Amino acid sequence: MLINYILTAIIGYMIGRIGHIYGGNHNSPHHWIYGLILFLVGSFLWNIYLIFFGAGLFISDLRDFVNLRFWGVDDVQIKKFWGID
Repeated sequence: MLINYILTAIIGYMIGRIGHIYGGNHNSPHHWIYGLILFLVGSFLWNIYLIFFGAGLFISDLRDFVNLRFWGVDDVQIKKFWGID
């Protein structure tokens, strides 16, 4: 059962990275916000899959959260899939 939760977090991370690479040039909210919302909704509803998916999505954009970037275009020159931006 634990492997399902870990895979859900990895899928959330991968979707976040794909969104960062392909959607990072749009003037829109950063996806750590969506991850945090999913995490909180999952916690409220006791849905462990939403919690892990939201955590994976949140971690994929952790640097923008640390710098408190809420809205805007990502200013990444080298776009890499495995990493935290």
